[in-house]
Amino acid sequence: MEIRKIERIVVCGAGTMGSGIAQVAATAGYQVVQFDLNEAVLLAASQRIRKNLEKLQEKGKITQEEFQGILNKIQFTNQLTDCKGELIIEAIIEKKEAKINLFNQLITVNSPDTILASNTSSISIDAIASGIDIPAQLVGLHFFNPAPLMKLVEIIQGKETNPAIVQSMVSLVASMQKKPVICKDSPGFIVNRVARPYYLESMYLVQSGQANVEQTDKVLEAAGFKMGPFKLMDLIGLDINYSVSTIVWEDLGKPERLKPSIIQKEKIDLGQYGVKTKKGFYDYE
Repeated sequence: MEIRKIERIVVCGAGTMGSGIAQVAATAGYQVVQFDLNEAVLLAASQRIRKNLEKLQEKGKITQEEFQGILNKIQFTNQLTDCKGELIIEAIIEKKEAKINLFNQLITVNSPDTILASNTSSISIDAIASGIDIPAQLVGLHFFNPAPLMKLVEIIQGKETNPAIVQSMVSLVASMQKKPVICKDSPGFIVNRVARPYYLESMYLVQSGQANVEQTDKVLEAAGFKMGPFKLMDLIGLDINYSVSTIVWEDLGKPERLKPSIIQKEKIDLGQYGVKTKKGFYDYE
């Protein structure tokens, strides 16, 4: 099947990640549909994108004309029937069933050759594909937070993914001034698989009393890491980070070395997710 030229991109989910992807796509010149069922979330996404662009304008990185042009390329909607395009990027909750349900709804309002991409950070692309009607059209397209700043994008090829779609995504990511890396479907893909020990060993150290949060971050930043593990988890969201750890741990057969941390779970149970709730391993009041 020939891959259609991508001109209109639908981004489903208007949280921090979804709105960031929408901004990146619009900045690259694509027409964008930003979808979310929650109107308050859509409004917050619009305000977030505007604020990000204002900062870029203040720094002289974009002109007033470019600022307005990018905003004009994004349509915000809570209507599923508006979600039509050559590419759909799903960036909703990390629940396999929710993703499958959304894709199957989107399939009914789109052409059979529409590319379906999941921004999942850890759920198997093959597992999602097994539940949708056109599995060959599904690919993983994993942006990193914050999407406007982070250069890497993992392109995950499932067992049934049309190879031509993978190559189309390489070109798309490059057009967004990002770095595409193709990987096979496996627990945590590349980055989140490698990153688990960075987070988990740090939390084990704190849990055992051998170091505290501030010491651990300070030492690792001094060693060359741009951001310490606890600051980074707070930025990502403890709930999201914990979910990824749990999925990778379970998919690999629950090895003891990758067991999710109890101190992270305690924070989540208290509703302390990091920056987005103003409290995590650090306070952000």
